[in-house]
Amino acid sequence: MKNVTLKDVAKAAGVSYATVSRALSGSSQIGSETRERVLKLCDEMGYTTNFVARSMVTKRTNLIGLVVPSVDNQFMSELAYHAEVSARAHGYNIMLCDSGPDLKQEKTVFKLLLGRQVDGILIVPQSSKSYDNLKSYLDQVPTVFLSENLRSQPQSYVAVDNSRGTYLGTQYLYELGHQDILYFGQRPGSTTHQLRADGYMKACHEFDLTPHFFNSEYSRSSIQGGYQLAKELFRKPLDCTAVFAATDSNALGILTAADEMGIDIPGHLSLIGFDNISATALSRIDLTTVDQPKRDMAVQAVDMLRDKIENGTQGYVHQILLPTLIQRGTCRKLDPSK
Repeated sequence: MKNVTLKDVAKAAGVSYATVSRALSGSSQIGSETRERVLKLCDEMGYTTNFVARSMVTKRTNLIGLVVPSVDNQFMSELAYHAEVSARAHGYNIMLCDSGPDLKQEKTVFKLLLGRQVDGILIVPQSSKSYDNLKSYLDQVPTVFLSENLRSQPQSYVAVDNSRGTYLGTQYLYELGHQDILYFGQRPGSTTHQLRADGYMKACHEFDLTPHFFNSEYSRSSIQGGYQLAKELFRKPLDCTAVFAATDSNALGILTAADEMGIDIPGHLSLIGFDNISATALSRIDLTTVDQPKRDMAVQAVDMLRDKIENGTQGYVHQILLPTLIQRGTCRKLDPSK
């Protein structure tokens, strides 16, 4: 079956090839009636833009690669959604890739995107080792990271102040009267998780609290991982009155395990998460959490990348966004008389 070309549309519309091209590009050099007629014909005839041919002329593909460690992680999927909306508003399309749990796959998908000649890449790195893992490829394409994992490396990034977030959450629990606060689900090898643990420990030091950790053995933060880890925690008598989960996914796993084992939240145990994924606002969950401004992160990262692509901007920009505490229904104030 023959593909419909610009010449076919021009012939059917009774206009020139250049007029059809201007209509598709949104040029102001043609009238609105002509544009509408051409666009309607394109739709009726099934015309689609040949991006390969266009990129040979413009030297751009209008594609941005987005690499995340786990597409099924709700925080990552929400971040990807906001990145796509922002990119599309500026004429770019997103090519989403899951780098999986290991550095080898991260390098594979990065090389794949280079082969597809994307104009730029946004990446949520696996760990602090991602820079060395990708170093030989980073000069080949404009790149912006969405993480503090590489804050000591010569790269542009947008991130939230993770340590500030856990400090705020721990301070809130302390002000509710909690003295025994467990930090749950820290993953070794992750700079992001280490920064969150640092904020918790800083608050513990300032408020004269003893830090307690229940770390994760899972390579990814997930509801299932949080659930399995929480079942281990709940097998023994609790020696804490509150749990600060390193991620909302872990917190949702805790809620599930607590419900199964008859542990009332917040009656028996207060709980805070981190990320403010959309599920946490559901009335049956109502999780108190630390908000990462996902939309702002995505918009600023896309803008930063566009500046590199369109203006050839050199150098590295670091943008740290502030988290906020979202108070909902999983924390309670302790009675000081008990």
